[in-house]
Amino acid sequence: MPHVQHRECKLPSISTRLQKTDLPAVFLAMVTLWLGLELPPVFAQPRDPYLAPRHQMVTEFIEREGVKNPRVLSSMRQVPRHEFVLPTQKQQAYFDQAMPIGHKQTISPPYIVAYETEAIDPQPTDKVLEIGTGSGYQAAVLSNLVQEVYTIEIVEPLGKTAAERLKRLGYNNVKVKVGDGYQGWAEHAPFDKILVTCSPEDVPKPLVDQLKEGGKMIIPLGERYQQVFHLMEKKDGQMISQKLIPVLFVPMTGAAEDERKVKPDPMHPQLVNGDFETDENNDGMVDHWYYQRQVKLETADVHGGKVAVTLSNSEPGRMAQLVQGMPVDGIRLGTMDVSLWAKAKGLRSSRDGNERPELSVIFFDDLRRTVAEVSVPISTGTYEWQEFRKSFAIPTKAREAIIFMSLQGATGDLTIDDLQIRTPFRKP
Repeated sequence: MPHVQHRECKLPSISTRLQKTDLPAVFLAMVTLWLGLELPPVFAQPRDPYLAPRHQMVTEFIEREGVKNPRVLSSMRQVPRHEFVLPTQKQQAYFDQAMPIGHKQTISPPYIVAYETEAIDPQPTDKVLEIGTGSGYQAAVLSNLVQEVYTIEIVEPLGKTAAERLKRLGYNNVKVKVGDGYQGWAEHAPFDKILVTCSPEDVPKPLVDQLKEGGKMIIPLGERYQQVFHLMEKKDGQMISQKLIPVLFVPMTGAAEDERKVKPDPMHPQLVNGDFETDENNDGMVDHWYYQRQVKLETADVHGGKVAVTLSNSEPGRMAQLVQGMPVDGIRLGTMDVSLWAKAKGLRSSRDGNERPELSVIFFDDLRRTVAEVSVPISTGTYEWQEFRKSFAIPTKAREAIIFMSLQGATGDLTIDDLQIRTPFRKP
């Protein structure tokens, strides 16, 4: 229909006249649309400033890294992650990174949320149990995909805040409970799927009991800084386990902590598989390193042993990386020495030289807040094996350290081997 204001007339437009009536707002909007008019400003949908970053997050960090389930990708595009992070961190909400949410807890990187969700193959009729509500982000993603979500958070302030947030945002099929996730939620069992977002050393028996026959569970298992996703399926009452990728989650506390056999030793921080020799499940990824992107194992022209790893990137700005964490005692440890051997082929910085390859050591305090970051720059260009090293003081407040090896968006190939850390000096 042609626009009604085609005549030179001083009367108010139809939409303006309709606004002055007593018609209900919804009916008014329907009439306005039926007449082919633009909605008056009062009915305009507010622009979401986070929509484009959210879609870019899914394209770059999730879909491109191998998540294929279209329903999972759709849910990741819908859920406003900026609503689930601290107010001061909203501008970083759509980067692929874990972020502190208070009470020594974190929100998982978006890729990990999508990966874990896809792994359990969520169905519209599923009833799902989540252990570790956190801020509620994972539960919100599940809410769009399944019939019911039951989620448990052991930290009371987080659980209460998450329940309020999920209700405010309209995720009405999510039920939140404050309690020890180790025990599950027996009164609502059995569950079609169980998704665990904190790490015990072993699978809690109550969760096995509450999983439906034929159901699936994904859970990060292992020591505090050495965890692996396990995808489990219940068959004839037994759990059939498949080992997936290395990950790093906050520990499951409560009863799970009491059962932990291996405690972190902050006086002796060490890298595991720093020579990159181990790939036990032959998946082409180096064991004990997590959040790997564009990493491949090399067996020719290595520096030591039989294997090295190469970070390769052909798209400026795209991440190529691998990460490992460890405990540190900044009160009693004085210095850290970091060294590695590297060779490069066509390695170029990008974006005006600001994106350059480096090894970073990021230190966190006991609340998992960043207290310092130290960088070991890596040369660009093409060269054969050479050593890069640096010594530096460990911050007194440091309780954890993350070793982050990355091209930082640079392009080319960087092969690394024999990455080591030492803490030779202890404070009196």
